[in-house]
Amino acid sequence: MNTLGPFVYYMLLVVGILGSVAAYTAIQRLVAPPPEADKTDLAGLTKKDIGMTTAFSGLKPDGGLLDRIDLFLLKTLHLDVKLEELHMMMGRPLKPTPLDMLHLKEMAAAFLAGILWYISGSPLAGIFGLTGFIMPDVVFKRRIRDRQTAIMRNFPTFVDLTALTIEAGLDYMTAIDRILKNAKKPTELEVELGKMINEISLGYSRRDALKRLAMRTGVQEVRSFVGLVIQSDELGTSLVELLRNYATDMRFRRLNKAEKLAAQASTKMLIPLIIFIFPTVFIMMLAPMIKSLMGGGLGF
Repeated sequence: MNTLGPFVYYMLLVVGILGSVAAYTAIQRLVAPPPEADKTDLAGLTKKDIGMTTAFSGLKPDGGLLDRIDLFLLKTLHLDVKLEELHMMMGRPLKPTPLDMLHLKEMAAAFLAGILWYISGSPLAGIFGLTGFIMPDVVFKRRIRDRQTAIMRNFPTFVDLTALTIEAGLDYMTAIDRILKNAKKPTELEVELGKMINEISLGYSRRDALKRLAMRTGVQEVRSFVGLVIQSDELGTSLVELLRNYATDMRFRRLNKAEKLAAQASTKMLIPLIIFIFPTVFIMMLAPMIKSLMGGGLGF
């Protein structure tokens, strides 16, 4: 501890604990038998749909060293479906691709391992740097949350417009298509709805296209909307009333969420008050007194 310093010692201790947890999780996944497939499980259907066109098909087992490392990690940690699902929920951007995401994880692990090896001078400490493999997931999930927030920002208005258009006498798919055609600048929600319309024109059933919409967004409110539309198709109930009640419920929940955030604001303000404002006030109040004491007394 004297040679490394207390900061480096405790940092290595924390990294060692995290590395132990990661190693235990990896070994547990390797030893555990694969779960039996459930044909009625929607998650299994989701993975099956994602794996139809894999982004890792270009990797060759007899290729270069990087290809072999990629294939080893994909098969060992079962990352292919996970990375493709993350890429899908990010909106399938051109960059990064699922393969780029895997390379980012590898580079983060190698960089952290090299830093720990350099600081500690021991190659054993570099092993704990492999925990950097999960660091890019934080960035990917942040992008997914931002995209879901953008979708939810426009979703209540879309539900109201859909109910109004259906009430005018249009079918719900025709109503959605009419809303998309009148949109000036496509948002994230409208882009996903456009994909759903295109899938139906390519031969997908309405039920499958709606489920794929919910799968791509990953938003609970969109899943509920899809469930309402499918229920209306199967039972023949009035979709307008269902959508109006659902829109009212969404507005009520958004109001409750806003009130909750407003109530938490006063508590969150205590942190900057204690860290930044209170010390400044104390310095301004006590500085003259401390100066007088250092100068030979208070003068009274």
